[in-house]
Amino acid sequence: MAQFIKIYPENPNADAIKKVVDVLKKGGLVIYPTDTVYGLGCDITNTKALEKIARIKGVKLAKANFSFICADLSNLSEYVKQIDTATFKILKRALPGPYTFILPGNNNLPKDFKKKKTVGIRVPDNSIANAMVEALGNPIVSTSIRDEDELLEYTTDPELIYEKWDNLVDIVIDGGYGDNTASTVVDLSDGEPEIIREGKGSIDIF
Repeated sequence: MAQFIKIYPENPNADAIKKVVDVLKKGGLVIYPTDTVYGLGCDITNTKALEKIARIKGVKLAKANFSFICADLSNLSEYVKQIDTATFKILKRALPGPYTFILPGNNNLPKDFKKKKTVGIRVPDNSIANAMVEALGNPIVSTSIRDEDELLEYTTDPELIYEKWDNLVDIVIDGGYGDNTASTVVDLSDGEPEIIREGKGSIDIF
């Protein structure tokens, strides 16, 4: 059974965050709030955890398009090729916020992503997600739990999320009701912004 942990976004409890991070470090899966829909995440460096998420999503790990959840833009140089000033200005203007940016990956990507030419980067405007990443010391890999075929409440109400995912994950964080709209996905891999999916983030800033 998964643990159900209440964390208040206004002031995330350090002990609760540590409990979550300890589980992530051991290869556990965590459902957590973002500034859009709730996400399913694990430690970016843990192959077994990544494979678990891929199985849940019904995809092969090598072909999965997961996002990297970062606390801020300082992680970019670790995983992304050098970007130009115009691209960086777009990122600074939009993040933290409800956007996923597709950027060219570099040679330092974790081993399970070495063959990826691009990577999706998220810096959510959510204190719980950011505290998790900061305490972990590296990004978490994440995918949305949003399911078009399910009742809306099952992806926005933490108690119903727990009810559905209890036997699939190790922790479900109750950080309040989630949103029902995913992030806006913007491809910046060639320097010019291309909207892949319109979501919560406004496309007017581009």
